[in-house]
Formats: sequence, C-alpha cells, structure tokens
Amino acid sequence: MNTDDIKTFLESIRDTDIEEIEFEAGDTSLYIKKSEIAPKKEVPKKVVEKNITVSIKSKMVGTFYSAPANDRPPFVIEGSHVEVGQKIGTIEAMKIIKDVISTTKGKILKVLVANGQTVEYGQKLFLVDTDSK
Repeated sequence: MNTDDIKTFLESIRDTDIEEIEFEAGDTSLYIKKSEIAPKKEVPKKVVEKNITVSIKSKMVGTFYSAPANDRPPFVIEGSHVEVGQKIGTIEAMKIIKDVISTTKGKILKVLVANGQTVEYGQKLFLVDTDSK
C-alpha cells in the first residue's frame, strides 16, 4: 500500500459514520481513529484580480525629489513603466540622499507626492498597476 492508496482510502471514509478502522493487507497494517476535532473548513481560493495596485512607500523621513535636478525631467511620471530596482525618485534628509527604488514591475498610476514635498516614513509615494507589463 503506497501513500496514494492511503489517501484514496482516507478520502473514501471521510464522510462516513466510521469512527475507528483497522486494515491489514499482506505486510501492511493501518489503524485509523477519527478525533473529536471539528472538520476542516474549506479555505476560499484567492480571486485573481486583473488590476492589482501596489503602493511604493518612503523608507525614511525627508524631502522627496522627483527629478535629479530642477532643470532635469522627473525620473518617472504617471503612465511610466517601471522595473524592479529602477530608481524612481530620491529623498534627502540632513544632506544625505537616498534613492527611491521600485519594488515592483508595472505602470505608475499615480504620483502621490510633489517635488520638494516633505515625506514621512511609510508614506505612500506612488501607486503602481502590477498587471501592466
């Protein structure tokens, strides 16, 4: 008796009144006793949504900059496609500048902060549609 046979056997007695059973076949012996544990509830399957929106958040407190310099275009704008690891902004605090890196692949749906705006730790900076490739 292999594991598939045992699984099939267990499935066949699951919804019966059998509380206890002993089974022998050749060298194989199997003893099963149902416990008082409530039956396992069905876990609903995840529904796959088409438009999955993910937020990219600030990892520090500071001033957000959307472009490398005032006379340069922004790193990304709404509608830009981004890749994981792509630089999409910077945050400066006490003359230390840290890059804001995309943690997901997709299309920028919304830029939630303005250039030069002060941001908090954990504040949402961008909304990204991960379904857009």
